[in-house]
Amino acid sequence: MRYWLFKSEPGEFGIDDLARRPDRSEHWDGVRNYQARNLMRDEMRVGDALFFYHSNCDEPGIVGIARVAREAYPDPTAFDPGNKHYDPRSRPEQPTWYMVDVEFVRKLRRTITLAELKTRPELDGLALVRRGNRLSVMPVSEAQWHFILGLE
Repeated sequence: MRYWLFKSEPGEFGIDDLARRPDRSEHWDGVRNYQARNLMRDEMRVGDALFFYHSNCDEPGIVGIARVAREAYPDPTAFDPGNKHYDPRSRPEQPTWYMVDVEFVRKLRRTITLAELKTRPELDGLALVRRGNRLSVMPVSEAQWHFILGLE
């Protein structure tokens, strides 16, 4: 099993939205960064664990846990001219963008804030705390995963 962190804006789609889905799962579409796409397409596997991170909000931080429910497949929003994630270069026969399905596991007892994560020297190698990191999908080491869970 691998460990990941997914960023999402709670105003767009938050942990509560995922928890409310009838089967508690949803596709993770709209990723338009090649590095994040490659991680999803080439490395994520069913059962991998995900930290659900709320970004672009009053208190950014890790709010829950999910898991990969379906491995990467072409993101159909890239083919739809009416969708905000449309990419005219991506075609169904040769897709550029991929998505995975994620399944709700649980909310954390509290938000583990970005500010708190940045104060922990044990997390110096975590991509999330690096200056200028804008990736919406990033790997988390097993040691980092367990350390962060211990902060809960």
